[in-house]
Amino acid sequence: MTDRFKNAGIIGEMSAEFLGTMILILFGCGVVAQVVAGGALTTPPGGLGNHDSIAWAWGIGVTMGVYVAARLSGAHLNPAVTVALATFKGFPWRKVAPYVVAQTIGAFVAAMIVRWNYTEALAKADPGHTIKTQGVFSTLPANGNPNLPVHEWGAFRDQIIGTAILLLVILAVTDLLNTPPGANLGPFIIGLLVVGIGMAWGTNAGYAINPARDFGPRLASFLTGYGGAWRDQYGNFYFWVPIIGPLIGGVLGAGAYKLFVGRFLPTAEPEPAGRIPVPKD
Repeated sequence: MTDRFKNAGIIGEMSAEFLGTMILILFGCGVVAQVVAGGALTTPPGGLGNHDSIAWAWGIGVTMGVYVAARLSGAHLNPAVTVALATFKGFPWRKVAPYVVAQTIGAFVAAMIVRWNYTEALAKADPGHTIKTQGVFSTLPANGNPNLPVHEWGAFRDQIIGTAILLLVILAVTDLLNTPPGANLGPFIIGLLVVGIGMAWGTNAGYAINPARDFGPRLASFLTGYGGAWRDQYGNFYFWVPIIGPLIGGVLGAGAYKLFVGRFLPTAEPEPAGRIPVPKD
């Protein structure tokens, strides 16, 4: 078993990132399909969930995805996480592109499964596969609501802030020199973090906070009938916002943690005598 683990290499890590991200999106896009498409067909409408159930399912998806992938790859499941860890935590830059590819393919495959499974509900709720159900797969400014005047740059700002919060807290939770969760509860806490972001930062841009989470499903929807997948409800090209915004925000959030907390923590070297009990020879 030890030899197999050592020999897994980048292929094993990519495999874990692929499967972990797939699990994340199966829960995430799956719950939005249930709420948006399935809920549109209940009497009265909206009988299969709401924003809170969406936030909880995304958080559960993150938790389960991390448990699936963590042993082999560290369970980044998000290009913004990968880039931030390469910038501040010594993750090898040569692995960034393979991780991002694996994450995006995992998200794409999961979205295709959701699209296939919810074929009937999506066709009935939105026969033209329009902006009405596009949000099942990819994010939109103001979640596609034209009554809230948020456009590309407002959503871009939102994605920077939301992803900065994500990475700042992820670094705090996973920093062994800080107070990390015990008993292997790190994935659970990170899942709760995503639930919190969804509940507090979901209005302006749907809290993608993950370029693979948005681009993979967006591509899947485009290839299966959503011709307007690259645009928002105003007809503007929008797909770049949940890609570039999280990449910037992740680096800013990780940098903020390192600047304000990480550099002040004690090192992993032995503490001076008198600070901790010194073992006897």
